[in-house]
Amino acid sequence: MTEPLARRSLLGTALAGLAAPALAQPARPKRVVATFTVLADMAQNVAGTTVLVESLTRPGAEIHDYEPTPLDVVRAQAADLVLWNGLGLERWFERFFSRVTGVQQAVLTDGITPIGIGEGPYARQPNPHAWMSPGIAVAYVENIRRALTTLDPANEATFATNASAYTAQIRAVDARMRERLATIPAERRVLATCEGAFSYLTRDYQMREAYLWPINSEDEGSPRQVRALIDTVRRARVPAVFCESTVNDRPMRQVARETGARFGGVLHVDSLTGPDGAAPTYLKLLEANAETILRGLTGAPATR
Repeated sequence: MTEPLARRSLLGTALAGLAAPALAQPARPKRVVATFTVLADMAQNVAGTTVLVESLTRPGAEIHDYEPTPLDVVRAQAADLVLWNGLGLERWFERFFSRVTGVQQAVLTDGITPIGIGEGPYARQPNPHAWMSPGIAVAYVENIRRALTTLDPANEATFATNASAYTAQIRAVDARMRERLATIPAERRVLATCEGAFSYLTRDYQMREAYLWPINSEDEGSPRQVRALIDTVRRARVPAVFCESTVNDRPMRQVARETGARFGGVLHVDSLTGPDGAAPTYLKLLEANAETILRGLTGAPATR
């Protein structure tokens, strides 16, 4: 090849390289952070594979008085959307989120009419555990769908399809729970727990609620609370008492000893378990709780 021809060939190659379109970089998937595992699981069911969802707290963590770490701030700051429950549940969240800037957020209890706690220093506060009602959980799903659609409009149809399918699953679990819990005799339909986290569930399934303390506080399982619940359990002849997985069950075991009631087992509210536990997802949390309550109050065999 002559020298001029070689130069022309090299020039043509260079120009062709300049004219060739650059390879498109794949878009970074949107990242969503939820304040606790139950919300993260709900959000993942709506997001599907299009959005990365993670929980600030780990399975088994107590969320009422959670202490955020510097890494939590970094994770939230790197997110495109933060989801939280509201209704005073995450008492640490407002202080925490003040250190996070430029991130969208959504409160998943928006539009929900809460049940009041109605006693003591919490008399004017709402009960924050609204997700324990499958019927209200459907509203959580809709709030998640809206938040994700605002974040990522291109996947609106995917979010709508996933939300519809997940809502159908929640309603199916609700129907099974309603059928199973309806078999508890009227005189045994008292759910006695450590924390007053079941107001929505007991309202849905026509049960009465009793507890040691209304919501997590510094005054958990005090002698006064234990004595009051002992009196209630004896008076109502409650056959079994329960406690939540994230709190100390010692006071409730004392109630069981002094009344002759059985300790019916552990219920899951504020946190999912790991994959090998009884409540690795929100749907399994609902079903596991229903079976534990049923066995405790009636002695019925498990169906799972």
